[in-house]
Amino acid sequence: MKPMVAIVGRPNVGKSMLFNRLAGQRLSIVEDTPGVTRDRLYADCEWLGHSFTIIDTGGIEPNTDSEILRFMRAQAEIAIDHATVIVLVCDLQTGVTAADLDVASMLQRCGKPVVLAVNKSDKPGHVDPDVYEFYNLGLGDPIPISAVHGLGVDDLLDACIREFPEKGEEQEEEDVIKVAIIGKPNVGKSSLVNRILGEERVIVSNMAGTTRDAVDSLFENEHGKYCFIDTAGMRRKSKVNDRVEQFSVLRATMAIDRADVCLILIDANEGVTEQDTKVAGMAHEAGKASIIVVNKWDAVEKDDKTMDKMRRQVQEGFAFMPYAPVLFISALTGQRVNKLFERINAVREMSMLRIRTGTLNSVLADATNRVQPPTDKGRRLKIYYMTQVGIQPPHFIIFCNDARLFHFSYQRYLENQIRNTFGLEGTPIKITIRQKGDKEDK
Repeated sequence: MKPMVAIVGRPNVGKSMLFNRLAGQRLSIVEDTPGVTRDRLYADCEWLGHSFTIIDTGGIEPNTDSEILRFMRAQAEIAIDHATVIVLVCDLQTGVTAADLDVASMLQRCGKPVVLAVNKSDKPGHVDPDVYEFYNLGLGDPIPISAVHGLGVDDLLDACIREFPEKGEEQEEEDVIKVAIIGKPNVGKSSLVNRILGEERVIVSNMAGTTRDAVDSLFENEHGKYCFIDTAGMRRKSKVNDRVEQFSVLRATMAIDRADVCLILIDANEGVTEQDTKVAGMAHEAGKASIIVVNKWDAVEKDDKTMDKMRRQVQEGFAFMPYAPVLFISALTGQRVNKLFERINAVREMSMLRIRTGTLNSVLADATNRVQPPTDKGRRLKIYYMTQVGIQPPHFIIFCNDARLFHFSYQRYLENQIRNTFGLEGTPIKITIRQKGDKEDK
């Protein structure tokens, strides 16, 4: 396992800014609003030949009546439990606060190495004498940094690396399947992650929009290794009116882009809504292998025809992605959740399938003999050959005499022939039409 560095501290001291600085990209939401980072966020980092994972956490409010802040404190504590080294971030401009003292006391009891970072030390070549006040936390030498400008960050990383265990057991995770759990707000995405992991990994609340960021959770069982990405629920654009919410939609979009498989969660009580189809359309347009997961199935009154009726409704609602299998689960009770892994493995395998050119062209010949290519004004479409040029999704190029004669319905017919022959359940197919002499895709 890679060493893990948890960035903790009270709200609004610059933890997410530091996280983004270390990660080298804008992974964590940064707003001047306490409590914006609600869940743990992970990113891989490298410094002086050492690979490690950094964890951004919600701010720790030691004593609070706010439900969401209590959640954030619990999440930070879980991050601390998993960490190799803890970085406590404080704010030079506010000085040592009672909350800083409480957090420091908590960290001293955890028994993990702690590196103290005093953020917002923005003057280069000058150590503000106020930094020395932070010795009162009892955590050793404070390291002045500026997360905004990058000052002192190298010293901070040096201090973290000194606390790492000796190299030897570090292994890169291989064959990890990245699974994005997507859907509109409050369909049970976080509950599903927690059911799979068996721990309170992401915040679960009946407040829509509780998960604002995309959160990575690593998991391994007899079926393989997985990275589950719990995304913020995607609302209709008319309701996305504050900047934090806009960042969350962007984060969910990025989660889809880096996923191998998308689980599209819908609420069994509501059926397929317009927003569900828009969320699914994002995965379809991105060419991602997908499974439609009907959650909260335990809450539906059923007879022997209920599932078949619901399956037909789902397939009608998602008519643009007929390849996606449908699975009925309950994240609350765990019903059929264990069946997800076999489906995830199967659709990912299909999305990575490579078909030999000779085999493809045998299928193409059979298909064109069965149904002749279309004609227009006396000119008949001639199809020369087909070859596969990519995976995830499988991408085929068909060469013909005139791309204008290649009607969409005939392309759909050929796609169905490929699916019927090779399976390809759960994955979209991309077909590019080229005509003789073309250098560009048609």
